[in-house]
Parts: sequence; structure tokens; C-alpha cells
Amino acid sequence: MRGNLFAVAVDLVILTVRDDALSVLLVERTAPPFAGACALPGGFVLPHEDLLDTAGRELAEKTGLAVPGHHLEQLAGYAAPDRDPRGRVLSVGHLALVPDLPEPARTGRWHPVAGLGALAFDHAKILADGVERARAKLEYSTLAAAFCPPEFTVSQLRRVYDAVWGTALDPRNFQRKVTSTPGFLLPTEAKVSSGRGRPAQLFRRGPATRLHPPMLRDTA
Repeated sequence: MRGNLFAVAVDLVILTVRDDALSVLLVERTAPPFAGACALPGGFVLPHEDLLDTAGRELAEKTGLAVPGHHLEQLAGYAAPDRDPRGRVLSVGHLALVPDLPEPARTGRWHPVAGLGALAFDHAKILADGVERARAKLEYSTLAAAFCPPEFTVSQLRRVYDAVWGTALDPRNFQRKVTSTPGFLLPTEAKVSSGRGRPAQLFRRGPATRLHPPMLRDTA
């Protein structure tokens, strides 16, 4: 891209919960600018693509991962004149919430969000916006289950809230809230044993998309 051209790009904030920590998928840049620095996966929109096409292509090319059936949404646009030293670039951030996945087959790696160092371009800002969007969505929607496998325990779901919000919720109050919200969790026929106490009931995500009443961070 020449400095006098205007380009459109996509950057992906892909969040998961690994080892009870909110984690983001980052790639190491191999070419200038910011060679050797960590960055969000992304790239330029090709003439025949729409934004979601680019998001899926860049994810597959740079990480070997795909997110079909998972939550993917547009986050915001980023167009500061100096955000890319190569020229004027408008980037459309996208947020993806996925269950814990293996390490990507290519250059991407999962990194805990807490304690991350500097990122290329303005990706620290895009990441911060994505994390805040995820935190807010967990207050009013059932999207926390997007971080879980198809069947999960209430304890697994609570650890998602703990990791995303950076807090420790009361287990009894949490179980009461999520199991009493119509359509949030659907019990399955299965239970799982951790080796301590009674086996835990397995649930799957129900049809509800909104939490009523909401589960606010400062009151949960």
C-alpha cells in the first residue's frame, strides 16, 4: 500500500477463556511496520470481499482457525490519520467470542489479556474496546455461554464471568441467578464428576438472548 492511498482493513479481537484467564489471539508481525511485534489478526479488504469475508479469510490464513457458528460482530471503526505509517487506513474492528481452542496451527498464539505489553498500530485500543464490549454484553445478554463448550456446568460458566469481569462471584448467588433466568440454561441428561462431592449437572445454552434482570458487574 502506498502512502497516498486510502485502504480499508479488518482487525479481529478474538477472546476466549483459558486456564480461567481471559485470553486474546495475537499474531507476530513478520514484515514492517512493527516487525516482530504482536498484533491482532487482520488485513486489508480485497475488492471482491465484504468485511465479514475478510475477517474469516484473515483468521484462517494467519492462524489456521475458523469461527463458524460462534459469536462474531463488528466492534467499531478506527481511522486516526497516523494509525498506520504506511498511509491512511480505516480499520473495522470485529469481536469474536469463542470457547477454549487449541493453539493455532500457524503463527497465532493465545495470550492472557492481563499484563499484555505494547501491541502494533493502535491494536491496544482496539483490544481494550473489545474487552469492554465483552464485559458489558455479559451483563445484559447470555453471551457468556459462547465461551463454553456445547455442554457445561454452572461452575464453568461462573469462571467465564470471573475471568471476563476480573472478579470472584459468589457461587450460590450465581447459581441461583443463572438457573432461574428463563431460557438461559437448559439441563441435559448428563452429569459430570470432579471427584469431589456430588456430580454436577451439565447444561447447554438455551434460546434466551437477554438477561432479565441484568447481572451487573457491581452487584453480582
